Amino acid sequence: MPSLIDNINLAKLPLHVAIIMDGNGRWAKARGLDRSAGHVEGVNTVRKITEIASELGIGYLTLYAFSTENWNRPQEEVDALMHLIVIAIERETPDLIKNNVRLTMIGDFSRMPEEAYRRLCRCKEETARGTGLTLCLALSYSSRWEITDACRRIAIDTANGLLQADNISDETISNYLTTAGIPDPDLLIRTGGDKRVSNFLLWQIAYAEIFVTDTFWPDFDKDAFCRAIIEYQSRERRFGLTSEQLK
Repeated sequence: MPSLIDNINLAKLPLHVAIIMDGNGRWAKARGLDRSAGHVEGVNTVRKITEIASELGIGYLTLYAFSTENWNRPQEEVDALMHLIVIAIERETPDLIKNNVRLTMIGDFSRMPEEAYRRLCRCKEETARGTGLTLCLALSYSSRWEITDACRRIAIDTANGLLQADNISDETISNYLTTAGIPDPDLLIRTGGDKRVSNFLLWQIAYAEIFVTDTFWPDFDKDAFCRAIIEYQSRERRFGLTSEQLK
């Protein structure tokens, strides 16, 4: 049986894919399970999608794992999520190393439990030599927080004479974001059917192609990821130009 991978043009891969992993709770509810069961199954999907992204040769994969707004969920669910994320990353670290995957993280880590952050940093250090896929976890992250923090630091550096206001450019702002050094996403995938970006990489996705699927994250498998890539490759990316100009 032919694989969907055979339909992917490996010369036209998106360099950076970002994913809003939505639908864990609804997946569990539809099966009469506790929400935590959806999060556990969602972790298995993270492994599968990381594997296929690495296999294809995607350069960067950013996963929206926990937003700053998620801190407002019931404390029991927040604690379970934090524990699950840490345990899952620690469990997967040997395979990440074996598959040459480098782990990095973005977010407001001041709000994270100290032990959880310390353990995740250890996993990050252990994978630092990876030269294949960069797996970026957005934890305690929101784009408005990120942009506000960048503006604050730009203002401080300008007041201290390290920056000149007239020289502040798009590139300057990008360099003050948590994603500095990471190329902007070419493709944004959202599972679960909702058609919104939920405060995720608002600056960085300015020209990203957006792919929304009704499939809940726990059911989003390797074939689904390949279909998103194939859809991406069928689109004409104009960046404000006309089709004639691109030709």
